[in-house]
Amino acid sequence: MSTISEHRLQQLAGRLSELEARLASGTLEGDAFVSTSRDYAELEPVARIASEVLAMRGELESLQALQDPDPEMRALAEEEVARLKAELPEAERRLALAMLPRDAADQRPAMLEIRAGTGGDEAALFAADLYRMYERYAVEQGWRVEMISASASDVGGFKEVVANVAGTGVFAKLKFESGVHRVQRVPVTESGGRIHTSAATVAVLPEPTEVDVQIDDKDLKIDIYRASGAGGQHVNTTDSAVRITHLPSGLVVICQDERSQHKNKAKAMQVLRTRLYEKMRDEAQGAEAEARKAMVGSGDRSERIRTYNFPQGRVTDHRINLTLHRLPEVLEGPGLAEMIDALIAEDEAKRLAAMDG
Repeated sequence: MSTISEHRLQQLAGRLSELEARLASGTLEGDAFVSTSRDYAELEPVARIASEVLAMRGELESLQALQDPDPEMRALAEEEVARLKAELPEAERRLALAMLPRDAADQRPAMLEIRAGTGGDEAALFAADLYRMYERYAVEQGWRVEMISASASDVGGFKEVVANVAGTGVFAKLKFESGVHRVQRVPVTESGGRIHTSAATVAVLPEPTEVDVQIDDKDLKIDIYRASGAGGQHVNTTDSAVRITHLPSGLVVICQDERSQHKNKAKAMQVLRTRLYEKMRDEAQGAEAEARKAMVGSGDRSERIRTYNFPQGRVTDHRINLTLHRLPEVLEGPGLAEMIDALIAEDEAKRLAAMDG
């Protein structure tokens, strides 16, 4: 790993001092105060590690230059030099990681969309398994999950389910989950005991604020109609289902889960805003698309990313060739945390290597 220059470290310390002075001046108001506070919060942990690295480098230099005639003192100095030489690379690695460019959306809540793919009823049951897996993982993380809309299948799974996941660093941890998830197992309905393969598609989209995506009312076509229920669900007797068409982009969002037309409209607008934000992000990152593909995942929803094999009790992530022989633990949440942490570590390692290159 390339060593970060002394000049760059001094720049970080100087920038932090400048932000501290601005915040302490009492002259900042409104957006300027919010913006400066955010910059300070982002820079402070990086500057703190930079100060540690500077201090360690300075101490190492002083000790190596020390020519103490006392053998005991010399031995102590050599011991300290050995310790610093061992600890400094790790501190520099932590600093390099902290300095990696962050996705501006990493700290955002996210919209989680799961759709049954090939495999009929079995795919719908698997989509429901995935949804429960993410719910359990979210609970472990201290996040809140709110279902936005769901289309149930006749056998109790989901043809499609959309949920909002709110909390700290949601998108940073879930963004590598976008793609095709494949399951291999013997369906309950299979009398011959044959293993079937089916799939579900997961999409994780960062959620914008109203400031990020402004939608003009004249660009919307809103249809209100009577919600229909399938498979024994209640059928609304009022016109509460909402379909919103965003005319410029052609995006269509339907929400009919709530009995209230206003709630359905609010949820549909939330989904529409998120999808428009994702479209904007894709367009803005077009130039970086090739670079992103070199990382752990491009976020391409047609890319097969993981296989859940029930007969062998294993889960394999194909992007990093990681196999965990703990399928139940992954579906319960704790095993998924290990897989997500490994994906994040691999992404960071690749981005560090790209920096050095």
